[in-house]
Amino acid sequence: MSTATLTKTIPVARPFIGREEEAAVLEVLRSGWVSQGPRVAEFERRFAEYVGAAHAIAVSSCTTALHLALVTAGVGPGDEVLCPTLSFIATANSIRYAAAAPVFVDVDPATYNMDPACIEAAITPRTRAILIVHQIGLPAAISEICEIASRYGLAVIEDAACAIGSEYQGRRIGQPHTLMACFSFHPRKILTTGEGGMITTADEKLADRIRKLRQHAMSVSDLTRHSSSQIVTESYPEVGFNYRMTDMQAALGLVQLQRLDDMIARRRYLAARYSEALAQFEWLLPPVEPSGSRHNFQSYMVRLADSAPLSRDQLMQEMLDRGISTRRGIMAIHRESPYSDRRPTSYFPETESVTDNCIILPLFHTMTEEEQDCVIDCIRQLSQP
Repeated sequence: MSTATLTKTIPVARPFIGREEEAAVLEVLRSGWVSQGPRVAEFERRFAEYVGAAHAIAVSSCTTALHLALVTAGVGPGDEVLCPTLSFIATANSIRYAAAAPVFVDVDPATYNMDPACIEAAITPRTRAILIVHQIGLPAAISEICEIASRYGLAVIEDAACAIGSEYQGRRIGQPHTLMACFSFHPRKILTTGEGGMITTADEKLADRIRKLRQHAMSVSDLTRHSSSQIVTESYPEVGFNYRMTDMQAALGLVQLQRLDDMIARRRYLAARYSEALAQFEWLLPPVEPSGSRHNFQSYMVRLADSAPLSRDQLMQEMLDRGISTRRGIMAIHRESPYSDRRPTSYFPETESVTDNCIILPLFHTMTEEEQDCVIDCIRQLSQP
């Protein structure tokens, strides 16, 4: 199929919102309870069941989830937290919110996740935790990282923003691989509530404290007070935050959760179709899926080899001119102004290479094979001299 037949832009991502989601939100609107309430509680229960966690706590975003996870893990002023510099800036921002300092670690050149071999050199007496990222949905090397963390007495928290439905060693991300895992429901993610996030943990005390902290540290939730037949007066024993999810968002999430396995299956099918078709181009390196990991393909990212006929930015612009949206690969946080002071004299070679040479191709649940063929055909045309 020729790209000349394309009459509208193919987006890099598109959230799937159907009539069921519309009906669920309308039901909440008509109920009169639109803030954090019974739908949020139900969404938490269903989410915990899906990933296999003892506790799930809904919050306003994955960024706020990471902040609460770090705070409840004991991270505070003067502490250092290891994290990959190859990640969305929210990973480092959440560490700063906890008044700690991010210490960046380079990535594995194959998986683009934090390289366990680079971790020990970054540990100092101030290191309190390791914040690992399951980049674009591919699980990081959890076992290796946790083994290192255990030897140094460090907490491990997962930035699982992109990893809903992904699996590591036969278990879904969000089960008790680590102390806590944090998820995102942004529209670019597979399951969306518009904005929103979730924290999962096996620790009941941590879960209880997080539930309070997300609501100004209120000792009794709104739902409990309004459901009580007795007068309930709440207290505020510590400084908390307004990180609540609304029942409108939770209603979306409940419907999306029912679709999740089908959406992931479709994405995996399209990803496999991409990989098969793009294998003809030696200058494009497809994503990998290591043994023991199951990728949800929240995004499909390819890497340009040195032999590529165009630069990364030239390729993106040429595709956009033909009606196909792409995105640059994962950002390097240490290049951004707020974190430029965290870059040592020895920079991060793998991160720099990935950031400069990777491109995210369109992939979404409702993408048709015809649309995907347009993307593939466009790359074929641009690969010709």
